[in-house]
Amino acid sequence: MKAYVFPGQGAQFVGMGLDLYENHSLAQEYFEQANDILGFSITDIMFEGTVEELKQTKVTQPAIFLHSVILSKVLGETFKPDMVAGHSLGEFSALVANNTLGFEDALKLVSQRAMAMQKACELKPSTMAAVLGLDDEVVEKICEETPGIVVAANYNCPGQLVISGEVEAVNLACESLKEAGARRALLLPVGGAFHSPLMEPAREELAAAIENTAFNQPACPIYQNVTTSAVNDPEEIKANLIAQLTAPVKWTQSVQNMVKDGATSFVEVGPGKVLQGLVRKIDSGMETASATV
Repeated sequence: MKAYVFPGQGAQFVGMGLDLYENHSLAQEYFEQANDILGFSITDIMFEGTVEELKQTKVTQPAIFLHSVILSKVLGETFKPDMVAGHSLGEFSALVANNTLGFEDALKLVSQRAMAMQKACELKPSTMAAVLGLDDEVVEKICEETPGIVVAANYNCPGQLVISGEVEAVNLACESLKEAGARRALLLPVGGAFHSPLMEPAREELAAAIENTAFNQPACPIYQNVTTSAVNDPEEIKANLIAQLTAPVKWTQSVQNMVKDGATSFVEVGPGKVLQGLVRKIDSGMETASATV
């Protein structure tokens, strides 16, 4: 069984999607449609903008979504997933890939999500940090014992966990984690505390938009960040997508469940190769590849 996986924020690079635009008329149509939907030329920023311009959350999230989804559309008949999953933002790309969401509806939701998260970030100084070389349980316990808001946010692979919360609490937790034997505990260059309680204002805003969007019966199951198991019910998918903003991304557990359910290879659709690396750390014998046209 072939599993298709879709990257999240951090995978972006200047020039992303340009080859698709130049070589495929279908891709060109989708990119131009995206410019109209968003009300600004995202293609200009993706193809020839600066790293700083591309790093803005309101640009980054739609850009990665577009690269992933348009690539899957260009693949045409060869794109036949048996199961899908996406890392955080990538979950929206995965939901277009398995026909749960239409392109236009999903892009609008991604744009609203990015704006809502940006606003939530501006309400309170917050950040995230990568923690390497400790068991998940140790990281969780230290977060619980640290004053202020700091939580485990991304379970990326065994020995690699991202924490998220208030700046002071994250800094304190990093010190404790180093004392506990973490190989590294370093702050990430992000705008705020994604997948933490500090995203509650964004969750509320996005919930209303998701509730008003049509979700179809998926063509294949999606393994969602919140529950980590196969989901086929559109209402359940909606609820998990809403919960995702304040809940942790359980990537390790999702990949383990996909393997348990019969995945024999993982294909990453979109910019970069981050997810392939994580999949191999979760299951060293697993076959991985990038989607190419």
